[in-house]
Amino acid sequence: MDSFPIFVRLRAQPVILIGEGDTADAKRRLLERAGAMIVGEADQAARLAFVALDDPDDTAVRLKARGLLVNAADRPDLCDFTLPAIVDRDPVLIAIGTSGASAGLAAALRQRLEALLPPSLGALARLLHQSRESLRARYPDASARRRFIGGLLAAGAPLDPMIEHPDPAIPGEGAPDPARLERITLRSSDPDELTLRAARLLALADRIYHPSDAPPAILDRARADAVRIVGPAPALALPGLSVEIL
Repeated sequence: MDSFPIFVRLRAQPVILIGEGDTADAKRRLLERAGAMIVGEADQAARLAFVALDDPDDTAVRLKARGLLVNAADRPDLCDFTLPAIVDRDPVLIAIGTSGASAGLAAALRQRLEALLPPSLGALARLLHQSRESLRARYPDASARRRFIGGLLAAGAPLDPMIEHPDPAIPGEGAPDPARLERITLRSSDPDELTLRAARLLALADRIYHPSDAPPAILDRARADAVRIVGPAPALALPGLSVEIL
């Protein structure tokens, strides 16, 4: 991973934009959508800078010397950060980046995703946000709550995010199984060859038992906060969802 993806809140924050023409105008529109306050190079409060010049080298070096993070249009070698192609289903944002390798590829992927993702995705996100306290009360255990939500959002489930939901609502549900152990057998070290069931179990697991030579690319398909344990799973499953890789 050449770049670390983050989402930065820019509303009412000063951001330097230097340049003119179509490229600078596109950056300006994007910053305005994010609510940024666009300022000139002299502004000392800014922490980000966008440079859209035919010859950006001197300007980029000057801004970097002040400690700013710089994006230079069409010059990935000068960029501290790059701009992704964006699929906007407010408040859901999907960013597609190539570390500056090909903006055209990122744009093509964005167009495909635009056609796949339903317009109601933002409404679904707002529903889940508004339901956080009630779900905490219903499922005080974080792992149980995560499994319940994961079940709601699974393919074909009541709140499958890939399906249009004109008026999404959280259905009632009984308490989930407090202890569950699932086993998956790898067919190869290629994560793209995981079955849908295996990929879903890895994404939902609270802990993963795996051999010492388990492919890192497979383990990367699990949640970042899932506990990784080298060795076989115990006979008695611990609370939550445990997955053993065979």
